Amino acid sequence: MNGLLNVGLSTAVTGTVASFVTAAALALLAKAEGKSAVQPTNATSHWLHGDKAGAVRKADLAHTAVGFGTHHASAMFWAAPFEAWLARNPQRSPLLMLRDASAVAMIAAVVDYLVVPKRLTPGWETVLSKRSIAATYVALALGLAAGGLIAQAMRRTVLSYSKE
Repeated sequence: MNGLLNVGLSTAVTGTVASFVTAAALALLAKAEGKSAVQPTNATSHWLHGDKAGAVRKADLAHTAVGFGTHHASAMFWAAPFEAWLARNPQRSPLLMLRDASAVAMIAAVVDYLVVPKRLTPGWETVLSKRSIAATYVALALGLAAGGLIAQAMRRTVLSYSKE
């Protein structure tokens, strides 16, 4: 399979898994803090709606769909360099995959909260505690690692079929 196509497909798999894992973590963490499960996702739409987006407690197209779309695009963004790195290196054990995914998640946290302008942060800080935000980046690492392992298994399957 073409290398760029392979990385693209792997990025789609890994990014989607990471997106859903972190979205689930955000919902659970919000509930644990007495917030609505959709508030962190709604808060991610703050780039369009301002900081008040995090106060929206119900699901709606304007906040939840925009927030989830933004969140999903961000997960794909971080999955791309992760998968490009994996494509240039040998197969990974689950432990090495988690190590590499953790490094990407740490870089994402630094970029999200120390580098980009406030309007481009995930917005979770308007809804969640710092502890829950940190836990979400742990979930991102787990999601990237799980997605990376799934993509790695898919690549092995494709290679074994192409050799037959």
